[in-house]
Amino acid sequence: MRRKQDCRPYAGRRRPVWRRAAALLLLAALVAFGVLEAVVLSGGRTQIQGQPEIMVIFGCQVKPDGPSALLRDRLDTALDYLEGHPDLTVVVTGGQGDDEHVSEAQCMYDYLTGHGVDGERIVLEDRSSNTWQNIRYTLELYQSGALEPSGKFLLVSSDFHLRRIKLLWERAWPGTYTLSTLAAPCSHLPSRVQMFFREPLALAKSFFFDR
Repeated sequence: MRRKQDCRPYAGRRRPVWRRAAALLLLAALVAFGVLEAVVLSGGRTQIQGQPEIMVIFGCQVKPDGPSALLRDRLDTALDYLEGHPDLTVVVTGGQGDDEHVSEAQCMYDYLTGHGVDGERIVLEDRSSNTWQNIRYTLELYQSGALEPSGKFLLVSSDFHLRRIKLLWERAWPGTYTLSTLAAPCSHLPSRVQMFFREPLALAKSFFFDR
């Protein structure tokens, strides 16, 4: 006669608590990153309201032979718009990094004037070292009377950068103004991939710390 086998259910090998906690944290991080990426992408569009009078071009890395691919994309996008709007005042904003031979503002000035833009229309902001300072120092120029007091701004940058710019602009200056955006495409694929991962983290950092 056969012995009755033990039919207790097999519990299997339990994962250590720390592994389950790590898996949950990883899942939460991926979800948060996905949400931030969606926010970044949703803000990267050209939106023109009314008739802007002050164009602000945000700087980017300068190479020994001139603007980087990202910066050239921004400048070429600005030039296309300026062809049909020759009366805009242009602010170029960006300081000089340790590895740059000139300030980003000066590089942009040289590029724009080299493509036919009247240098008298261009105002340089060459002290800033990040997006928050770009905005703060540009607004200081505006409040000092160095720019037209219309409050009608057109912000020019790479498409993935615009959502963070708008967040910080609205935080830096809660006054009355009209804000338009001009999105520059990114023609340099390695930079595009890099910014796909970097910009959501930069947006989170700016949300909590740039004040």
